[in-house]
Amino acid sequence: MAAPAPEPAAEPSATLSIYKAARRIKRRASTLYNALRSVAEDAAFVAEVAALWPALPLVANLRCGLWYAPPRAFAATCYFKSTDGHAGNWSFSTARLNLHLALLTGTEKNAIEGRIEEWTDQFESCGADIHSLAINLQKPLRPLWISQRTRIWLNEVPDLDSWDFTPIILINASASDAVATQRMSSEFSWQYIPGAGDDEESWARGLTPTLFWKHSYDLLDAGPDHCNQLVADIVEKDRVYRAQRGEHSPQISSKPLKSHDSPKCNDDCSSTLWPMNSDPCTSTTDARCSNNGPLFFWIGTSNLAVSSTLQVADALVGVDCILNCDSTSKLPSNSSENSYLELSIVDDRFSLMKNLSKAVDFAKRSLIAGRKILVCCQNGEDISICVTLAIVTLLFDDNGCFDYGNSFAKRDITKLEMRRRLVFICKFAVNARPSRGNLKQVYGFLSSEKERLSCLT
Repeated sequence: MAAPAPEPAAEPSATLSIYKAARRIKRRASTLYNALRSVAEDAAFVAEVAALWPALPLVANLRCGLWYAPPRAFAATCYFKSTDGHAGNWSFSTARLNLHLALLTGTEKNAIEGRIEEWTDQFESCGADIHSLAINLQKPLRPLWISQRTRIWLNEVPDLDSWDFTPIILINASASDAVATQRMSSEFSWQYIPGAGDDEESWARGLTPTLFWKHSYDLLDAGPDHCNQLVADIVEKDRVYRAQRGEHSPQISSKPLKSHDSPKCNDDCSSTLWPMNSDPCTSTTDARCSNNGPLFFWIGTSNLAVSSTLQVADALVGVDCILNCDSTSKLPSNSSENSYLELSIVDDRFSLMKNLSKAVDFAKRSLIAGRKILVCCQNGEDISICVTLAIVTLLFDDNGCFDYGNSFAKRDITKLEMRRRLVFICKFAVNARPSRGNLKQVYGFLSSEKERLSCLT
């Protein structure tokens, strides 16, 4: 008698959908070591392309672009958000004045042509320094795309001078593999992840591009089994180091400077103050730099500078007082009220607006006394920029003269006016990336101040 056929294995009660299964496979491939090895491989390609035209500056698109070369290799950064230039998104942000580059189909060309005049008006009205751009731009701009599939004959690389245009070479750092692919090294196997530098919050575990390139050899040699622990050690040591720098920041003392009884503005305002259309390339004060990049940025000759709190200890030369907007860093605790103000501004819907009045009052007292103010926040890119924007809009006139805020009472406050002054600040603080929510809080504060002053008159 034949033995009974074996019963089929029972199917699981809850089967995975195709989407969930694909997500699970992606998570297994997207390990920290795989991401770092992929970044290193893509960075080698970026270095090869950059070496073909060494006279061209290498510019990183924040944030993922920072992973694909050591910090010292970048001449500057730009900031295109993921929605800039997407199909159907026919606009550009005057808070991020990048050149609006896009590959155009016939439909897109027609859609954009009808908006050129409108965009030109927006560009001119936002206060951008068009004149300086026109003087320095000797040839028309033209974008060139290069990817890992591009074939470049090394003996036929054209000289820059031979082109009748100014090239903007746009490098797609990653290979075009649709999924992770298996790679081998002499010691380890790993999976290549296209675009590994993107969405660092999901995989980097606190590691930054700067820390990665500082320890890249050790991290890549650690292998998949020890990479996570090594990253944890590096991040923790960096955290402790930065915390110690904050605890031992030197005391800031106020210098006895001569007060000004009234605001003064010479006839030639551009030589002593900062008119809104001034050219940052000719300013007497600019960014103070270290080997790791700018420590802080002077906003023209306004006696205002911006920085991150992590760099304050190195940025005190020429600074008389500090306006600290970082809720996580305690700077000098025994400084006088004239030289130090601490505002614990957090990233929420109302914290910045509630503290702007104190910040402006402190800035006004300091500017009257002729003091130079350093405005700092955790990253030097968002809250400190917004606080500086409120000070510039409320206390300075259109010609760049500090006037106690007299012109503010007579001027209409619109988003266009605020945007124009933000553009001016971004000329100097080139790393500025104020969030939309914080800009809304600045506008709300300025509008309420305008209403308050109107009720007093």
